[in-house]
Amino acid sequence: MGAEAVRTTAGGVAAGPSATPRERVLATVDQEQAELVAYSERLHAHPELGWQEHRAAEWTAQLLEQRGFRIERSYLGFPTALRAVFGTGSRRIGLMAEYDALPGLGHACGHNIIAAISCGAALALARFADERDLTVELYGTPAEEGGGGKIELLKRGAFTGLDLALMAHPSPVDAAEARPYAVSHSHVEFRGKAAHAAAYPEQGVNANDAFVVAQVALGLLRQQLPAGTRVHGIQTRGGEAPNAIPERTEGRWYVRAETLAELEGLEKRVYRCFEAGALASGCELEIQPESEPYSEFRTDLRALELYVRHAESLGRSFDAPPEQATMNRASTDMGNVSQIVPAIHPYIGLDCYPAANHQPEFAAHCVGEAANRAIHDGAAALALTALDYLA
Repeated sequence: MGAEAVRTTAGGVAAGPSATPRERVLATVDQEQAELVAYSERLHAHPELGWQEHRAAEWTAQLLEQRGFRIERSYLGFPTALRAVFGTGSRRIGLMAEYDALPGLGHACGHNIIAAISCGAALALARFADERDLTVELYGTPAEEGGGGKIELLKRGAFTGLDLALMAHPSPVDAAEARPYAVSHSHVEFRGKAAHAAAYPEQGVNANDAFVVAQVALGLLRQQLPAGTRVHGIQTRGGEAPNAIPERTEGRWYVRAETLAELEGLEKRVYRCFEAGALASGCELEIQPESEPYSEFRTDLRALELYVRHAESLGRSFDAPPEQATMNRASTDMGNVSQIVPAIHPYIGLDCYPAANHQPEFAAHCVGEAANRAIHDGAAALALTALDYLA
């Protein structure tokens, strides 16, 4: 083959002189696939909770820095956030890399796959930076699982001015459009008075009773809740010993609704249930937000149509029964990003239903053949979507 018959992209990927953008994207993703899989498996084997993703952030930075990206570690003052940039063009594409895990469940939501997909898409898009007037930006976004990392980054100016923000989230099956609930996350604490439960029970104020009353009230409230709302939570502290009246109890509670506006009204009704527990038991009550509320999602339909077209060209199918594709109703702080810039958040399937997100069985599916295919297809589809969107 003559010297003029092939050319090499910035990343060393050989492509013929008449190679299409699709062929060039797939060549890059194919070349990087082994490293992307190794990166995903490393994250999966070392799960870190929100705001504690120090290894994940550094591994992400190293992966992209070695390939010519400019890295901003501790981005905007957050130790486990980062921004990786390639190119200096006027058109800006933002890719979101989530990498936090769940308490006790590890990567049962597949954020290791999200990060690998976004890194792969960023590497593929970097090959087009000069000719397409692109700036490719990957954001390492901490604490999606209840901590609102993207919201905190937004408050300090991140993401503003992006032409398109993208990510793909693993799920049991492929589902194109994200329709997440708006959600609030609250820490609930009742404070009573300790006493010996047998000798001096009359001296106690039972903080566990307050939680029992509140949960009964919440159970009854659910009968009158509008369709498309959710109220759920856990009690994280119920007392110290069975023979001591609990002086302090705590819990974490989520309230979900179709929109932030609906959420605000629903929250007031939920808080009254906790107030009922305090009133009935004589305890003091404190409710503190764990993060700012997550917004509903505003999907850029043109970008989504492009994503579906490219995903289907890679063999993906969006024909799963509706009951299998309900992961698109979960909540995400990417919804807040979608309120200020065009965005999509499709779900990429691991073909593992009924194993589903936030189950140990799903965590097991987030490495292996199906997970590796999701990394490849997700990275290629997001990159091709971005190129066509800005064409």
